[in-house]
Amino acid sequence: MPQTAEHLNLFTESVIRQMTRVANEHGAINLSQGFPDFAPPAALVEAAERAIRGDHHQYAVTWGAPRFRQALARKHSHFTGMEIDPDAHITVTCGSTEAMMTALMTVCDPGDKVIVFSPFYENYGPDTILSGAEPI
Repeated sequence: MPQTAEHLNLFTESVIRQMTRVANEHGAINLSQGFPDFAPPAALVEAAERAIRGDHHQYAVTWGAPRFRQALARKHSHFTGMEIDPDAHITVTCGSTEAMMTALMTVCDPGDKVIVFSPFYENYGPDTILSGAEPI
């Protein structure tokens, strides 16, 4: 059987998953994850249906769909009063973990040290390790 990379031995069960498992074992309220107990708004469901039934079913450009980045730039400007160029200053990721990995891989070289202050989101340590840096 092929061996996995040695650095994978540094990872353990996700704290979020561990808390979910423990909450389920004890019938407790699980505050470690978001589990909505309501349906999405009808307008959102209808917009998703229109998008799915539409004729555009391709990947967006690497840094995110242009119209979405433009909307984010407008919102940023509205709330901060600062104009930003959506083509130069906004990258859209599929989630916060991916954004954190992108940021760490952009600024960290192998062997760099990253200060992780407590309390922290549990992925900061693993993201730092995967970027080749060392969490301290």
